[in-house]
Amino acid sequence: MSILVCGSMAYDTIMVFQDPFRKHILPDQIHILNVCFVVPTMRREFGGCAGNIAYNLRLLGEEPQIMATVGHDFGPYAHRLERLGLSCRHIRVLEEQFTAQAFITTDIEDNQITAFHPGAMGGSHLNRIADASGVRLGIVSPAGREGMIEHSRGFAAAGIPFILDPGQGMPMFSGEDLMGMLQGARALTVNDYEGRMFEQKTGRTLREVAGLVEAVVMTRGPEGATVFTGGQQFDVPPVKPEGLVDPTGCGDAHRAGLLHGLVQGWGWAKAARLGSLMGSIKIAHRGGQNHSPSREEVAARYEKAFGETL
Repeated sequence: MSILVCGSMAYDTIMVFQDPFRKHILPDQIHILNVCFVVPTMRREFGGCAGNIAYNLRLLGEEPQIMATVGHDFGPYAHRLERLGLSCRHIRVLEEQFTAQAFITTDIEDNQITAFHPGAMGGSHLNRIADASGVRLGIVSPAGREGMIEHSRGFAAAGIPFILDPGQGMPMFSGEDLMGMLQGARALTVNDYEGRMFEQKTGRTLREVAGLVEAVVMTRGPEGATVFTGGQQFDVPPVKPEGLVDPTGCGDAHRAGLLHGLVQGWGWAKAARLGSLMGSIKIAHRGGQNHSPSREEVAARYEKAFGETL
């Protein structure tokens, strides 16, 4: 029995402009903006919510299935998944599309300009939950709008518990959409900003939403996380990271910790604590998939942080 991770697979191309953007953009000429930033450094990372979550689950010893749509340029990513021991069985290639990708340019003041091409991600609805077998738990993470709705319905129809993780895809949905996607869900996960947006769109507080599902988990960056479950609210403390390098993919690492804990039969408190640890490990590395702690290291750091064994 495995975890089915529905969401995006993407390439992130990250470039650094070694000067402030503000020195090269004339405010009074913004209506005819035409600039070129020369970027001497560039790197390409493997990303996407489904890819990042699955990578972290693999670090924890799980063998998740990934359900996503990708483009004709997916070859290098597919090779990476093969080396990691992750199956591409439910990754559909749309030959006329590119894999989703973000082009991120950062200046020396940490400002960012990003262009995102969704590409094949928009076809995520072509995949069906019913096509996957041996699934014990699922997650619906950001992908195409239709796909996220379809996969939420698919999990519910199959009686498979799942976590709804709308993330940066939340602006695509109305409050009615979001409440509909929650039907059959085991839990909702959001960060603090997304939590406020969810409340605004649905007209319900997270505490009220927690009465409709088993739990609502809200991450709060350096302040840890808050869990609403069983009519109670409790805070999960943060784990001090070895360094603050890059927050990209921290939420995905946290989701992986939750999922691993739940399939192990843990309660929400312990699962959320592992999520907190996984996020702190990730933030000390660039990109969403460049941290590689052993399972023994994760266990040792968990015991040091929380005074209990995994």
